[in-house]
Amino acid sequence: MSDVFTPEQRSAVMRAVKARDTTPELTVRRILRAAGVGYRLGGSGLPGRPDLVMKGRRLAVFVNGCFWHGHDCARGARQPKANATYWSAKVARNRARDATTRAALESDGWRVITVWECGLKTAGFADRLIAEVRGQAAAVSVPASSA
Repeated sequence: MSDVFTPEQRSAVMRAVKARDTTPELTVRRILRAAGVGYRLGGSGLPGRPDLVMKGRRLAVFVNGCFWHGHDCARGARQPKANATYWSAKVARNRARDATTRAALESDGWRVITVWECGLKTAGFADRLIAEVRGQAAAVSVPASSA
């Protein structure tokens, strides 16, 4: 199946995909701020540039889109029909990079939390997130919090 957009239209669509200040990221930030948990944005200088960093807690938080990072939920398992080879390779590279980043941070003594887009929609997500940030729980997102 060929793409329904011209190359110029596809390029415009892809440019519109945000890398920061996404709806899931803003939701996580609102939850943390409401609970009085401080954080910094961007994580520059750390492997993988985490979305949120809490230096005092040595905690890095990544807010991942299920499709882009190949999560094992319905949205993450969806395979595009157009240019399927490209997309499967792209997601595989993202997953490999995520694993390398997590390993590098953990070897430097950082705790890493991965929040999945689909996990935001589950009951009790905010409470689980706060507990995980405070070191009182084992997993944040449902299903699995590891990538």
